[in-house]
Amino acid sequence: MAQKNSKSSGKGGTSHWFILILLALAQFMVVLDVSIVNVALPSIQKAFSMPNTSLQWIVTAYSLAFGGFLLLGGRTADLFGRRKTFILGITGFTLASLLSGLSQSGGMIITARILQGLSGAFMSPAALSIVLVIYKEGKERNVALSVWGAVAAGGAAVGVLLGGILTQYLNWRWNFFINVPVGVLVVLTAFWILPKHESESEHRNFDAIGAFLVTGGLMALVYGLVKAPIDGWTSRHAITYFTISIVSLTLFVINESRAKHPLLPLRIFRNRNLVGADLAQLILAAGIFSVFFFLTLYMQEILGYSPVRTGVNFLIIPIIIGITAANVPRIIAKIGYKPILVVAPLFVSIGLFMLSHIPVNGDFWHNVAPGMMVFALGMGATFVSVTIAATSGVSKQESGLSSGLLTTAQQIGGAIGLAILTGLVTSSTTRYIANLHTTVTPQITAAASVHGFQKGFLFASSFGIIASLIALFVIKPTPVKQPTADHM
Repeated sequence: MAQKNSKSSGKGGTSHWFILILLALAQFMVVLDVSIVNVALPSIQKAFSMPNTSLQWIVTAYSLAFGGFLLLGGRTADLFGRRKTFILGITGFTLASLLSGLSQSGGMIITARILQGLSGAFMSPAALSIVLVIYKEGKERNVALSVWGAVAAGGAAVGVLLGGILTQYLNWRWNFFINVPVGVLVVLTAFWILPKHESESEHRNFDAIGAFLVTGGLMALVYGLVKAPIDGWTSRHAITYFTISIVSLTLFVINESRAKHPLLPLRIFRNRNLVGADLAQLILAAGIFSVFFFLTLYMQEILGYSPVRTGVNFLIIPIIIGITAANVPRIIAKIGYKPILVVAPLFVSIGLFMLSHIPVNGDFWHNVAPGMMVFALGMGATFVSVTIAATSGVSKQESGLSSGLLTTAQQIGGAIGLAILTGLVTSSTTRYIANLHTTVTPQITAAASVHGFQKGFLFASSFGIIASLIALFVIKPTPVKQPTADHM
């Protein structure tokens, strides 16, 4: 997508919207793989006799590698070509998916998930940066980003349904095998329709030191947060990893301020809306990931639902997100994105607060669905608005970087949130049983698990309030263009 023809269509005059469908499909695969394994976790656990502490790593390893390498992936797209980076990323993702499905042990599947996340870290920001270059800032880009936001927000819920169907009627391995034919299709189509793009940068100097420091620092942070609830927050392991993270990220900032061609030019943080949107995304993702992880366990282990029934129940989320995302660009055209970013996260918090009251002897429509609906409404409006806010006013030369920053905030926030909330849920469950001083029965175990889920959702409900305050005090109001607001 060379600069001189960045607004052109693909080969043979391919429609921009056909290209968007292709890129959204690739992003859908990435988001899908965050949640598609959730329904299959009980089956994988039985297959490899994995303890709960190891089981979490099937989800966390993917998010950790994805989030840790996103800045590297985004900058690679800017320096070496978006199309090339995208195709290499989707190819690696497809091969890693095949390896995941062929896994013969818990360690092997966790390793394959790391490779999936690594490949996704190059594919996802390259895809979003292509969208930013093809669509002009304003109404056209807002509509495109609403599609992108809906895919990003709804893919996780669709993943739970698809995972349930594949797990129940085939087996858990097909949660990974399904990516292979889709990945091959995306690669072949990308060669055909995506415009070639080498680089819009004046150089191809790569900040290897910066890449090493930020990746190592982020991964050490999340790993420390995963281990701390198990070993103790003041344990030697936790303190070691937190120290490595602090030192690495501090050196990264120093390196970026001095490097001639930094991986992350610090000037990008002069854009207050980008900073505010990324911070809001990070905080919200910390709570959002917990919904799919804990509700999946609640519906299967406590309510006794099958994987398919669990997945069907989650369909409420993408349906509401799709409706919301379709209308958000019209509202943004009228009032701007700041009011939405102030109000929408509060709906996420309200939904999570409602879910913090799930009972042991509950049912989906009375005890789960209302909270999911409110949560999905806020989630859809927030994801679309935050994507627009984080990418507005960014130059083409740094579109991959801004895309990488936004997705990094989402993945690192999700990994950190899941690590903290899993620790909170586990400790709350353990204390509940210990305080009873009685023989542990299946009924007590179920009550203890639900007590842990309640505490996790209650704590997560505070995240939306924090995101709302960030939007209120950091993000600047945007000028509203009239009278084109109603003609999307």
